Amino acid sequence: MTAPAITPTPVRFHLGVHQPAWMEHLDFPLFVSNRRLMNRKSLPRAAGPWALDSGAFSEVDLYGRWKTTAQQYATAVNRYHDEIGNLEWCSPMDWVCEPWMLPKTGLTIEEHLRRTVDSVVELRSLGIKTRVIPVLQGWLRPHYLRCAEMYADAGIDLLAEPLVGVGSMCRRQNHWRASLLLDELARLGGRGAPLVPLHAFGFKIQGLTLSRSLASADSMAWSSAGRRERGCGPTHKTESNCMSYALWWRNHLMERLEDAGVPSCPA
Repeated sequence: MTAPAITPTPVRFHLGVHQPAWMEHLDFPLFVSNRRLMNRKSLPRAAGPWALDSGAFSEVDLYGRWKTTAQQYATAVNRYHDEIGNLEWCSPMDWVCEPWMLPKTGLTIEEHLRRTVDSVVELRSLGIKTRVIPVLQGWLRPHYLRCAEMYADAGIDLLAEPLVGVGSMCRRQNHWRASLLLDELARLGGRGAPLVPLHAFGFKIQGLTLSRSLASADSMAWSSAGRRERGCGPTHKTESNCMSYALWWRNHLMERLEDAGVPSCPA
């Protein structure tokens, strides 16, 4: 099987960080989870652009449902917009679709898709000060296509959206199939139509080097890799929380993408 003939689009990479204080020092795109910010009394001021992860995987994994309410999330997002600044977009309160998550919720994938679409509609009605991007959820190809149909039924034209997320991607092992799926989803408008600008959540490096249709992506894989590296200084045993290591990892990723012929967007 050969890859679809898609001219590589520049990818805007968001480095995932779990130390909110780093936002004051890093001026390139970051990706930060709501779960890292929501209980803080004081917030950092962002030096550069960033996007907000709703923490969907953790909510469903821990509770089998969304414990956070839509109003609580909307209030938190508006606080980040005002106090942290430079917030470009946020993900909705989507429902992840990894097969091992379904027993935790007791729901079908169809219901996960419906609730994901409903979340976008509801959050957009609550006066959030930043863009809530729609997220295509699913596990197999028909699930994502069905989710796209649900957005159309809800009056949301994915082809007109500045950015569309693709969820349940980060724990996939077959990077080739995942990249082919993303390339197909980018062509929801048909051959010859403009590509749907996609954001892949937590997409692995191997997938990033293969995909030719992503507009943006995020990853915190540097922290997992850093757990296997001895700390570079006396203050930490491993590199899993080291800013210097995260910067080195990001630079290495950018070099790999360039070598693979995947152009990157300027910050």
